Amino acid sequence: MLIKTINYHCFFLYFVAIQLLTSFTVIAVETVTIVPPKSHLSSQSIPFMQEHHLPSAFTNDIKKFWQQGLFSHFNAADKIRINYAQFLQRDKSQQCIVIVSGRSESYLKYQELSYDLYQQGYSIFLLDHRGQGLSERLLANPHKGYVANFTDYELDLGYFINNIVNVACQNKPYLLAHSMGSVIATRYMQQFPSSIKAAVLSSPMLGFSSGPIPTFIAKGLISITGTLNHWFSDTPWYFIGQKDYQATDFSQNELTHSKKRYQNFVALYQQTPKIQLGGVTVNWLREGIKAQNKVFSQLEKLTTPIQVLQASEDSIIDNQAQNDFCQQLHQLQPQSCPNAKPIVIEGAYHELFIESDNMRGQALSQILAWFKQHS
Repeated sequence: MLIKTINYHCFFLYFVAIQLLTSFTVIAVETVTIVPPKSHLSSQSIPFMQEHHLPSAFTNDIKKFWQQGLFSHFNAADKIRINYAQFLQRDKSQQCIVIVSGRSESYLKYQELSYDLYQQGYSIFLLDHRGQGLSERLLANPHKGYVANFTDYELDLGYFINNIVNVACQNKPYLLAHSMGSVIATRYMQQFPSSIKAAVLSSPMLGFSSGPIPTFIAKGLISITGTLNHWFSDTPWYFIGQKDYQATDFSQNELTHSKKRYQNFVALYQQTPKIQLGGVTVNWLREGIKAQNKVFSQLEKLTTPIQVLQASEDSIIDNQAQNDFCQQLHQLQPQSCPNAKPIVIEGAYHELFIESDNMRGQALSQILAWFKQHS
């Protein structure tokens, strides 16, 4: 989700409103690399890309695949440029997958995943959210993670599906969403429940982790900081502790155990500076929380079959929110979240699609099984 792990849990020990943010202490969260146990579900039952093949694949098979893509853009309702990519099967009757990426990402990051899914017979569609990736930035400082209203993301996705995806696909598409993209996708499905065949949410950002700080204090701090921003500046502020893009060494990353995939990830952002994005603004956090609240308050509208994949060692978002989501959704819609729980990928960090082969293979096998079940 992030080229530098943006600690959504990087909140502060105390806040004294009358002193106007004069005293804060950063919470540092330490992660431990956990070697995952062998899964009962074989990740080799379907031949996904393997780490030791990546160097040659990115110069041969994946490169050739990517070159056949169609790359373009559309203008959103407010004239913001939204870039997208599509990879179409020759057989137009084949199923389609829309990949909805996470915060700070570009569709360029999804080359390996797109290749693997395309090999399984799916046409693939991806877009870069406004304010990140190759799409138009929204502020003078292009590193600031900002959106004026979270609904803008949902409208962009809706336009993309209605005017690009549905034109190319004979069947209703599947949604595969990661992290922030899961909230965007879920809000879209709440508004257009019959437009998607089935969906998988990977490490969904259904709640922010505030570490040892009580959630109500963290949310209060965000609210007060936003009010101060509104009072004293017309320029959206970074949230406290956030800053411009900066790469993180693999040894300190909290995204994946795969060194090769992480190095490819970092190299991509180093070689393509225009897709770099820094930390989050206060307004982005406020809008994210509003969207999360809407997801839970309108669960009855989610009639699309939904599966949730959870990374057991995720320190970026709140896994308990995923558990709550599945439990509540399953009660309303028994076809979603079987057994009222997410599917847990043991030992995995946040980025399931660039995790080590075994964990990534488990995630992709579950995705394909869910889509096949709802074909």
